[in-house]
Amino acid sequence: MLNRIYHLGYAVEDIEAASRFYEENFGVTPGEPEVVEEQGIVATMFKVGESTIELVQPTRSDSPVGKFLANRGEGFHHVAFEVDDLREALSELKRNGVELIDEEPRRGAGGVRMAFVHPKGAFGVLTELVELPDG
Repeated sequence: MLNRIYHLGYAVEDIEAASRFYEENFGVTPGEPEVVEEQGIVATMFKVGESTIELVQPTRSDSPVGKFLANRGEGFHHVAFEVDDLREALSELKRNGVELIDEEPRRGAGGVRMAFVHPKGAFGVLTELVELPDG
C-alpha cells in the first residue's frame, strides 16, 4: 500500500523563522507558503533527498495544528506516506478496523489528495496518506 515516505510534518509557531533557519543552517530552499483554509494552516515544503519536510503553522488556534502546538509545542507532527489509490487505502484500513480521522480524501497542500489515520490507529503516530495529482 505504501510507496514511500512523502514528507515529515513539523509544527511551528512561525513558518518564516523556521524556513529561514533551515535555509541559513542547512542550505535548503523552502517553497512558497501555501494557506490550506480547510485545515487552518499555512504550509511550506523543502526537499531532502527524495523526501520532503513540511513546515506547518496554524492560522487559527482551534485548528488541529493550533491545538497540537498549545499541548505539545513545536516539533514533529506527522509522517505522510504516498499511496497510489487513497480511497482504496482508506477502505482497506477501515475494513481492518483502523481508526481514521478522515474517511474521505480531502485537498492538502500542493494539490494532493490526503487523509489522516488517527494516532490511536497507528501506535501513537499521526499518519497522513497522500495521493499525488495526475501528471
